[in-house]
Amino acid sequence: MLSGYQGKAVIVTGGLGFIGSNLAIQLVEAGADVTVIDSMVSGCGANWCNLAQVRNDVRVIVSDIGSTDQFARVLKGVDVVFNLAGEISHSRSMEDPERDLALNTLSQLRFLLACREHCPGTRVVYAGTRQVYGQQESLPVDERHPIRPLDFNGVHKHAAAQYHQLLTRRGDLDCIILRLSNVYGPRMAIHLAHQGFLGVYFRMALEGKPILVYGEGEQLRDPVHVEDVLDAFLRCGTAREPRHRIFNIGGSQALSLKEIARTIASSSRGSQALHVPFPEELRSIDIGSYYSDTLRAQRELGWMPGVLFEDGVRDALAYFSEHSKHYLEPATHLSVPEMETLRHVKTLRASSVS
Repeated sequence: MLSGYQGKAVIVTGGLGFIGSNLAIQLVEAGADVTVIDSMVSGCGANWCNLAQVRNDVRVIVSDIGSTDQFARVLKGVDVVFNLAGEISHSRSMEDPERDLALNTLSQLRFLLACREHCPGTRVVYAGTRQVYGQQESLPVDERHPIRPLDFNGVHKHAAAQYHQLLTRRGDLDCIILRLSNVYGPRMAIHLAHQGFLGVYFRMALEGKPILVYGEGEQLRDPVHVEDVLDAFLRCGTAREPRHRIFNIGGSQALSLKEIARTIASSSRGSQALHVPFPEELRSIDIGSYYSDTLRAQRELGWMPGVLFEDGVRDALAYFSEHSKHYLEPATHLSVPEMETLRHVKTLRASSVS
């Protein structure tokens, strides 16, 4: 599968973030010519240290993906676009829905229209979310489940997915959408509490603090390790005319929140799970239990989640323990020359690629 990327021109939007940076690293290792586009918007998880491993082998363009006139030249001749840019916080979308609209919908539309103009027919793999389903009618949840998001983030992400689908139906682009469950692993933005409970759990464990579980913690989730998610993206990037264009991507185990907390706590030193009352502002957008039916991805992509949660937790904790200074309080505001670990990265400001 990775051999299919040798010598290919690939763009990763949101490539300084958690999933995008891991994907960029794998693509570099596969021999691809990788360009990362990231706006470095505060609070969205961009971290220069995420790309330290491949600092001499990627091109980074600092730009909002909606500012398409600033990097249109880069789109010409691209073979695959992995589109991971955007905001993932559900709670923050409720606090500032217009910000979420701008990041997750308007910028996406402008970017896709630029792709239609400069690289028509290109395969675009979009990072969607299981949050679009809202509260579940039955479990596990497959791709035919009604779309009823409970927050603005889910609404806006669904709108962006619809843009991808429309342009695919029209023959303008060749898009695939992955509805991701709760992703975890190395390079996760564990310092940003609003990006999800898993990051908070890992941070509390690393700091030896109690992991707070809201309410009884009986809600089910299927956390999926980033390595399994990368496998799904890479398969989609080279899949030939798949029957479907939307795939659920989740973990192999349906675990309660209290089980998740206890597993992370038991794999760390000095942490423990502690039950506390459920904050009302979070309860109002809680989807209840969720775990994915991934049979479609298994049948059509040959994809299977392979990382057991216990193993993935140990992997993530080991990574964050080794690199804690970059993830507990990352210096994302520093310019590239100021980042000693990234002083040689090939970085272009948007104005230099117009």
